[in-house]
Amino acid sequence: MKLYFAPMEGITDHVFREIHHRYFPGADKYYTPFFSPTSDGRFPPRDRRDFDPQANRGMTVVPQLLTKYPEDFLWAAGALAGLGFGEINLNLGCPSGTVTAKGKGSGLLSDLEGLERLLDGIFADPPAPISVKTRLGRKDPEEFRRLMEIFAQYPICELTVHCRVGEDFYRKPARPEYFALALAESKAPLCYNGDLFTMADVVLFLERYPTTPALMLGRGAVADPALFRRLKGGAGASRKELTDYTSALLEGYCTAFGNRRSALGRMKEIWFYLSCLFEDTQPYMKKLRKTTDPAEYENQVHRLLGECPLREDGPAVLWQGGSDLK
Repeated sequence: MKLYFAPMEGITDHVFREIHHRYFPGADKYYTPFFSPTSDGRFPPRDRRDFDPQANRGMTVVPQLLTKYPEDFLWAAGALAGLGFGEINLNLGCPSGTVTAKGKGSGLLSDLEGLERLLDGIFADPPAPISVKTRLGRKDPEEFRRLMEIFAQYPICELTVHCRVGEDFYRKPARPEYFALALAESKAPLCYNGDLFTMADVVLFLERYPTTPALMLGRGAVADPALFRRLKGGAGASRKELTDYTSALLEGYCTAFGNRRSALGRMKEIWFYLSCLFEDTQPYMKKLRKTTDPAEYENQVHRLLGECPLREDGPAVLWQGGSDLK
């Protein structure tokens, strides 16, 4: 079974990917946060950095594109293929209101004619293998039956199914029972995504759907950086590894952002998830969230890593909602 790191906007950029892969290898693919190509045919500086081949060496990285216009998808996909990326992913899952209002992401799932126009254009002459990430539909999971009929018309190299509808956002539980339909009918290789945060979650899911070829994990893999390694039979994260890993992330973001204060904002978001791997973190996290002083941030992280018990069975899932798999 293959294991993929989900795209998480504001977290899984090239800095995070490189450092996570260095300390905790095990993910078979990393998906980039989505890029929305426009008719100007250019990548903004931030996206150029994220797609730089030098920043993605030694791992399999899949750029994700979000658009409803085939011509915009094709120029971006062609440029990315020229940079050496061997697969391009189409985002049909993003539930954000600003995205769906423009008929993109999961908003396109309620416009079947528009969806077919997009897929017709993309698959007429794709510059690289094209995978698709979808939700079950826009409003009703029964929409998924018709979507599967549409997807079957195209040579999709892999279909990732996030088992919620667009209007669920991340508030309602996933509906993994619909993945059984995909397993029975999909012509494309499949990947499951949705509400798998811990090893226990994965074990229970695979007991129910043992023929699943691939899983995509997001928030759980940020909370437990060793999750992919553990799922492949390796050890959990040690305190020393987590100390070195979080230090490397901070320094990587300091370099990328140009100053330490800007790096703290990104690290605080990562610690929102990572703190679930420890017990009794509340007083440390309260101070960490409030501080804007780099020295105080590092003091609280040092204390948390040194004093809080590490959960041997992986993180406690303490969050609601989230940004997993935009």
